[in-house]
Amino acid sequence: MVTFLITSILLLGLLAISIYFWQKPSKPVGNLEFPPPERPRGLFDHDGSDMAAHQLTAVTETDTRLKKDSLLERAGQGEKNVLQEAYQLRDHEFYSEILNVLVDKAQSAPEVVSLVSYVTQHELPVSEKLAVSFIESSKRALNRASTAKMLHIAALSDNAETLKNAVDVALNSWREGNLPDVSAIELEALFNGEFWVLSSRTRSSGAGFLLKRTLASARRELDAAHNN
Repeated sequence: MVTFLITSILLLGLLAISIYFWQKPSKPVGNLEFPPPERPRGLFDHDGSDMAAHQLTAVTETDTRLKKDSLLERAGQGEKNVLQEAYQLRDHEFYSEILNVLVDKAQSAPEVVSLVSYVTQHELPVSEKLAVSFIESSKRALNRASTAKMLHIAALSDNAETLKNAVDVALNSWREGNLPDVSAIELEALFNGEFWVLSSRTRSSGAGFLLKRTLASARRELDAAHNN
């Protein structure tokens, strides 16, 4: 009897404990916040990096434009050192524009010679306008040295018509006896040497064909003079 009573008390105790834990609310878990869903993106949508790249390009283009405007202004004041800065921009058309501004500023033969010397000393490209201006300033007083330089500057412009002009000037001066220190053979060698300074594209152009005809005619005349 006593055993039955003890067993009943234990069972009641276990049942009470079970009911207590069953009714006790579980410990709440902190509110979990999930990131908002991403906005659906279309196949051709651009992310922020594209916009940043566009803005950077716009800034770069603005800086370059301001730089060019500054160089043009300085070239208009006759500053020859802007040529190197313009050349570093790797814009051939703009470099030629700067050089041509400086050519317009050179109002005398010494100024043209000075500009040509600056360009050749720094191994910068020669524009057609500079070459033409140098031919005009040189033909008034040609000698051995100035004839060679005139022909070379004309060839460096990579313009067949300009080199043809220089050949005609030198040949006419020689015919008139104004180049007594230049022999027919020497003049022919100058003509032939400067022809090969031109690019292959220029040599094979229509103007290059006319230049070849001029050189062939000059060669025959010079050879005849040398043989007589």
